[in-house]
Amino acid sequence: MRRIALVLTLFAAGACRDSGPYLIGAAGPWQQGYGIQNRFGVRLAVDEINAAGGINGHQLTLVERDDKATGTQAAAVASEFVENAKISAVVGHVNSGGMLSAARVYDGELPAVATSATSPDLTGISSWVYRVISSDSLNGITIANFASTLRAPGDGGEPVAAVLYENNTYGRGLADSFRRAFHGRIISIDPIDEDLKTAEPYISYLKAHQAKVVFVAGRVPSGVKILQEAKRQSFTPAFIGGDGWQGIAPDTSVSEGIYIGMSFTPEDTASAGRRFVEKFQQSFHTAPDAHAALAYDATRLVAEALRARGADRRAIRDYLSGLTEATAFQGITGPIYFAKTGDPVGTRFKVLRVHNGLLTLGAPQ
Repeated sequence: MRRIALVLTLFAAGACRDSGPYLIGAAGPWQQGYGIQNRFGVRLAVDEINAAGGINGHQLTLVERDDKATGTQAAAVASEFVENAKISAVVGHVNSGGMLSAARVYDGELPAVATSATSPDLTGISSWVYRVISSDSLNGITIANFASTLRAPGDGGEPVAAVLYENNTYGRGLADSFRRAFHGRIISIDPIDEDLKTAEPYISYLKAHQAKVVFVAGRVPSGVKILQEAKRQSFTPAFIGGDGWQGIAPDTSVSEGIYIGMSFTPEDTASAGRRFVEKFQQSFHTAPDAHAALAYDATRLVAEALRARGADRRAIRDYLSGLTEATAFQGITGPIYFAKTGDPVGTRFKVLRVHNGLLTLGAPQ
């Protein structure tokens, strides 16, 4: 009887462990607007999964860390995640600089799915690292092809552009891709500070040289300064920003008519997109942007890997690597499967136009 009781006790303990939660890490700059959107996207996915019964009887639990968008902090967070044997995978990191540092820590240890890290330098960096957004090497081409259609009558039909870029991993990569793909004349390419104090000298120069298109590879703070100064000087070229400009759209004092390249808009008419937007707004009382949508997709993708292969890290990595066009994860940003480099196959990146604070589909050119 004692032996039977011992067996039953051990079985019960094993069953308890087997039904324990699955842990995943999530990392990003939680104090930044785009980081907050990422965090909300991850949390919404986790809440929905758990409300539906979890994953094969396991609840999904988050271990969240703020990487402050710096390489040093991101590497420290990655080390913490790797050392925690209960963490099966990571959603993140969010920005390119952080992911580049973290990827070297995850290599051979822990699968990670970046959300909106777009640097071309991430391509092929590790067989354990993936991302659900296309590389700036593709995104810059999409933006440049669009910008090349914005022809001014006074220029003999030739598009004329200027480029401003934040002097960081994100800005340099996107600006270089745009430069290579633009079909027209580029009159200037200038670096700007992330914490740009004044845009007056840049706008004065571009106005004097009659730039018809101004592409800015940067984020919201510098972008707002540029657009405010352009408005002050009555300088009205076609302004185009990359996905780092998503947060500018609601600021109707400067955003009307600007173009932004991105992977998702809450104005998406697809039914899955509409449901996501409705649930996001109900939960967080704000509209989601592409950062939220990409983080939501990355989290649900990791959940599918857990559902298919369990909590083993290498098994999850193998599942992600083994996805094909036929077995792709159907996300709200599109079907997701990966090339050998860890980049998603194809791109859902497109250029949208802001009208009344909203990113509109089918933007007029």
